[in-house]
Amino acid sequence: MTTVPPPAAELSADDARRIALRAQGLLGAPDRKAGVRGVLRHLGQVQLDTISVLARSHELIPYARLGAVGRRTVEDAYWTEAHAFEYWSHAACILPVEEWPHFAFRRRSYRDRPHWNHRLPDGAYEAVIGQLRAEGPQTATQLGGAKNKGEWWDWSESKIAVERALMYGEVVCTERRGWKRVYDLAERAVPDHLLHDDLDDAECVRRLVRQAGEALGVGTRADIADYHRLKGEQFDAAVEAAGLVPVTVAGWAKPAWADPAALAAEPRGRHRTTLLSPFDSLIWERARTERIFGFTHRLEAYVPKQKRVHGYFAMPLLAGGKLVGRVDPARDGRTLVARQVSVASPKAIAPMAVALREAAEWVGCDSVRIERAEDRSLAAALTAELG
Repeated sequence: MTTVPPPAAELSADDARRIALRAQGLLGAPDRKAGVRGVLRHLGQVQLDTISVLARSHELIPYARLGAVGRRTVEDAYWTEAHAFEYWSHAACILPVEEWPHFAFRRRSYRDRPHWNHRLPDGAYEAVIGQLRAEGPQTATQLGGAKNKGEWWDWSESKIAVERALMYGEVVCTERRGWKRVYDLAERAVPDHLLHDDLDDAECVRRLVRQAGEALGVGTRADIADYHRLKGEQFDAAVEAAGLVPVTVAGWAKPAWADPAALAAEPRGRHRTTLLSPFDSLIWERARTERIFGFTHRLEAYVPKQKRVHGYFAMPLLAGGKLVGRVDPARDGRTLVARQVSVASPKAIAPMAVALREAAEWVGCDSVRIERAEDRSLAAALTAELG
């Protein structure tokens, strides 16, 4: 681990929380002019996930920051005019296209490592590249089928080939169509001035450490490295050149680093009241969420139903700059159903009602029904608040 120089600032826990909120676009006036593309560039990535309850996570993330921007507008902002591409960052993520050169280190790494024990017959890889060159953007189904007839992980030869080409950077995912990846050749999809692997590994990692620090505002070594799934040693080698400065945060057991710009002005402005996707970069890392907000949250979608505590896709409620409740939503026709809801205190009932009404309107629902709450008094109070 790197030797930490003397801290540039001493922050209170509250300072760190507000810096993190501002860095994530959840404190202060939203930049509506920059819109969804501005959110993507600011965060540096937006995580994708298959789960769709209110909406998919990549829609929920700009919604949390901008309000009820149209869902078609969100998709068009990501996938038109070569503004973004999908690649492996924190997980499968939508990334601003200008970040393409900075993932050269990962593309090189994938080319140099074993390939998941998937074997390809001679010519299969070249055949997929040839089909894309001749026929234009294609889904895996159009390329010959995504799966064999076995289990779900039993990929077809064409699917293995195109996913390998995606990891290598010869192919790009340019959009999701019916949740299927649409593949195209990088030479067509990435603007010419960005289509290169010229940057060495050190420069790529330096940029991503800097970008993660800017997007988080303040974080530990693990926080910042995890943003783009870098190794701790990569962070150590890059942090000084990345320009992040060491700070201490009251109550944090480990050293922290901050974006110097985040320290230059006190975080001020309006707090968003909103429901957050569990895959939102504000809260996707459990230890950081507990450290900053004193709030323990776990995605339970992959937990057996009988062992769930808060529900399948419980969404934390952000209000007043704090996490003050959670709700497991569902839709029943034009009704948003709060299958399970809890709040930290009675003061959170009104913000929960605001967040539920706004979310319902956004997804085309005209009513909200409380199905289950911590107790009857909460259900009654929340129902009354909803009007």
